[in-house]
Amino acid sequence: MASSPSPPCAEITRYGNSKEEGLLMIDLERVRKSLIRQEDSIVFSLIERAKFPSNSSLYKSSSSSQIPGFDGSLIQYIVKETEILHSKIGRYESPEEHPFFPDGLPLPLIPCPPKSPEFLHGAASSININSTIWKFYLEELLPLFTKQGDDTGSYACTAVCDLSCLQALSRRIHYGKFVAEVKFRDAPEEYGPAIRAQDRDALMKLLTFEDIEEMVKKRVAKKAMIFSQEVNLKEKDADDKQQNCKIDPSLLSRLYGEWVMPLTKLVQVEYLLRRLDK
Repeated sequence: MASSPSPPCAEITRYGNSKEEGLLMIDLERVRKSLIRQEDSIVFSLIERAKFPSNSSLYKSSSSSQIPGFDGSLIQYIVKETEILHSKIGRYESPEEHPFFPDGLPLPLIPCPPKSPEFLHGAASSININSTIWKFYLEELLPLFTKQGDDTGSYACTAVCDLSCLQALSRRIHYGKFVAEVKFRDAPEEYGPAIRAQDRDALMKLLTFEDIEEMVKKRVAKKAMIFSQEVNLKEKDADDKQQNCKIDPSLLSRLYGEWVMPLTKLVQVEYLLRRLDK
């Protein structure tokens, strides 16, 4: 199987010599392409996690009982410690990255490159729904595509795969901030009244395009089928290809339909409600 593509970290980059020039280069097409690339990262990360059993003990508080001074599960410990390291090298300086345990993260220890243009409204940094992503991933999604079992020898590899899945999902869902900003800039007269009225339902209606959502669900399911099938030089029909997939393509369709797209729209609504704040 081909390795997962590199995560689309810090895709919003500086163009032009001024802040204004940089802002003009970010449009809906650029954002759309980023979202499509992020689908690949999510599919590959789930395929990698599916190699291991459920390893449910990894997610229980007792699993870290031998770690001095830490009260939580082993997955919490691994994610927290990883985020501390990533914070030291500046990962969370990017507006596209959101830690799952933001409290007390250290400042970067190495010089960071110049920040990309301040494309988002200042309120964007206050929106982080990773607690919701954490909960649905561990409690609802994992049981759908992992086999029951416990292999203590694979805990570390399992946790690394979990972190990859969580980060890919978080990046994709929080990218809704960029989607919302572009849409607002394209049509401020459409979004302005609902924002001023703080009307969540009206904003959600403006952001919902059912035909596009159905197209996305079909695309990610097809990607899952293509990316996760065993490579065989002999021709097989479509049914054989789907049966030999390492992960059920319908799971990706369900993931996007029940969690990814609804939570992305939630992020968009939360962002737009603050968009006109001074």
